[in-house]
Amino acid sequence: MTNIIETSPLFELSADIRVKATPEQVYAVVSDLPRSAEWSPECMGGEWISGEPSQVGSVFRGENLRSEQVVSWAPLVRGTWYTEARVTAAEPGRTFRWMMLTHAQEDQESIWGFDVAADGEGTVLTHHFRMGKATAGIHKIVADLDEDGRKRFVEDWTAKLEQDLDATLLRIRDVIEKS
Repeated sequence: MTNIIETSPLFELSADIRVKATPEQVYAVVSDLPRSAEWSPECMGGEWISGEPSQVGSVFRGENLRSEQVVSWAPLVRGTWYTEARVTAAEPGRTFRWMMLTHAQEDQESIWGFDVAADGEGTVLTHHFRMGKATAGIHKIVADLDEDGRKRFVEDWTAKLEQDLDATLLRIRDVIEKS
């Protein structure tokens, strides 16, 4: 029997927006993860807990908040919870990526990031997310669901991620262009 949760990648999405700023200006904002509360639908900010801020290898501890309305039927973590992520790419004016870590500080195939590229007098900002193998958190969410429930979860979570990527980009553009 096929199990959708064993699909790899489980999630792979990206969205982009044009911003009236240089790639370096855009990068400076998106690589400043403690500012995430200014644009993220779930991350309320956080702090660097090891390494040099925004540099490869540094670890960020994020504070997150999820409402009851988000994929309300699924057994998700609600309210406030914390995550840790390690920066895996930090190329000013080009790309910034971070990998989610387990509670034991092990890498997960859950990578978020931003790419920036010059476009005339502005920049195209791309926000992307890829989850190869399902994380421990995903396995916990779907543990008691049948295959139809798992498929419904993946479809609903994909739609939520698409909305979050778009909302994040719009908010980042506003932050940068209004500063």
